[in-house]
Amino acid sequence: MIVFDLKCESQGHVFEAWFGSSTDYEDQKARGLLSCPLCGDMQVGKAVMAPAVAAKGNSRTELPAQVGPSDGASIAMGAGEESKMRELIQALADAQKKALQDSTWVGRGFAEQARAMHYGEQDRSSIHGEVALEEARALIAEGVEVAPLPFPVIPSEAKN
Repeated sequence: MIVFDLKCESQGHVFEAWFGSSTDYEDQKARGLLSCPLCGDMQVGKAVMAPAVAAKGNSRTELPAQVGPSDGASIAMGAGEESKMRELIQALADAQKKALQDSTWVGRGFAEQARAMHYGEQDRSSIHGEVALEEARALIAEGVEVAPLPFPVIPSEAKN
């Protein structure tokens, strides 16, 4: 596994993403599968990363300062805050997993099927899939009820 700091072009949000390899990152970027989790911008690229250099004797007691999502301020998290953050992220992941339990992956056909359900051309059901940011905005403008997921979803056919 490899971690990259990514940055969206529209708002400059910096966020972390994990990939199986550098090739996996390049493949997902080429297929348009990357988006900013804060604003949904699909124009995402690698951000400048500072190497993590361990303190002498590997004796660091607190996490390095992190850049905040909007104000650029630096913060340091202690062990208690890190634990709470991990619990919060796990709770969000569990909620998403539960919400998708009875949902059908429709891939890039999401916008078409969501519209068909909205206009009564297809029976309503829970679906999830991929859609470009502009198309998601168009769906919302039409009154189609859609919402972004907090975490990326790997289609079952892509899992090994």
